[in-house]
Amino acid sequence: MTLIKNIRLGLLHVAIAMTFVLINSVLNRIMIHDLGILASVVAVLVVLPYILSPAQVWIGQYSDTHPMFGYRRTPYIALGTLLALAGASLAPHAALALARDPLIGVPLAILLFGIWGVGYNLAVVAYLALASDMSTEQQRSRTVAIMWFMMIASVIVTAIVVGRALEPYSEERLFTVFLETGGVALALALVGLIGLEPRREPIAVQQSRAGQVAAIRAVLDNPQARIFFVYLIMMLAAILGQDVLLEPFGAQAFGMNVKETTQLTAMWGGATLSALLLYGAVLSRWMSKKRGAMIGGSIAATGFLLIALSGMLAIEAMFFPGIVLLGFGTGIATTTNLALMLDMTTAEQVGLFIGAWGVADALARGVGTLLGGVMRDVIAHMSGSAVSGYVSVFLIEALLLGISLVLLQRIDVTAFRSRQPSLTELVAISGDA
Repeated sequence: MTLIKNIRLGLLHVAIAMTFVLINSVLNRIMIHDLGILASVVAVLVVLPYILSPAQVWIGQYSDTHPMFGYRRTPYIALGTLLALAGASLAPHAALALARDPLIGVPLAILLFGIWGVGYNLAVVAYLALASDMSTEQQRSRTVAIMWFMMIASVIVTAIVVGRALEPYSEERLFTVFLETGGVALALALVGLIGLEPRREPIAVQQSRAGQVAAIRAVLDNPQARIFFVYLIMMLAAILGQDVLLEPFGAQAFGMNVKETTQLTAMWGGATLSALLLYGAVLSRWMSKKRGAMIGGSIAATGFLLIALSGMLAIEAMFFPGIVLLGFGTGIATTTNLALMLDMTTAEQVGLFIGAWGVADALARGVGTLLGGVMRDVIAHMSGSAVSGYVSVFLIEALLLGISLVLLQRIDVTAFRSRQPSLTELVAISGDA
């Protein structure tokens, strides 16, 4: 994995991330605020990629055993990227139809948002599997750090550029900007993908449905895989649960205005990017992925505790260092855990395991959203204090991180691989069955 190949691989991640900016940062606001569509309806459409995420297991397994034209991942990445970009670029038409004529808008929205969701799941599992295929165990921390740095930076740039391009706002301008952004994302994906994966002889290992079921069962029967699955859900749910809370907490606890709360996200993002750079360029050379995950999780947990304490004591000066620590810990934890995720595979079943870990990531995002929103409302209602609701959730997230770090100590990549049957053994098992 050379630096150039790593950057090209990162461009695939950037292209898919750009669709999330279009849907989650731009169109959702227009649908709810400008078009008056119910937030619950928008939420269902936006979470379709996560609802469809269980398909990643089968997609990954299929790409493992069905190469096309000598390529194991490229065709799946190409198809997934095209679907995701097409669905996201045309989504404004569905949004306007939904607001004007639900009889036409509902099926059109389900179709286009569904195409986006299917494309997302297909592309993500395939390019992460390719990242594992192309990098050695020693290179994976740097590989992931570069990919995620490029992704976060692209999200920031895309949000700024698209926001300015939509001024002054009009429906025609909305259609044009979404199509132009999709075109840019497609160009970046083509630069990244063409010629990236080395071509091999087109030998496909065919598996029956029984063989695929046996492979998935082998994931579930591996004790290390089960622990890692639970660990990923708890760790990611804790870190992602703050996504919708930091800005409203700043406004509620310290009376910050819109401009001041907006800067909180930039502060968190800057710390995250700094951690990605530091770990990818320096720390990964002498720190193991597991140790890095422990340190990152511990720093993030400390950030949560400091943020909670700032609300309990009403000390704003404690709030900002807490955000920096949370962002820095998140950057290290994200990099190391994704690299560890790529290690928790076998050479013949990379796609299968990446699919399983992708399901864990989607479940974590769902759990994190519920933790961040629902529990905040419930605790605030019971206590009669909105600040208490936020503080309680931050403390629960710190506790979840602590529990996940205990689970992390029980994870052993070598033990995982020694307990996992090979693809040949799975085919034999399937045949015997």
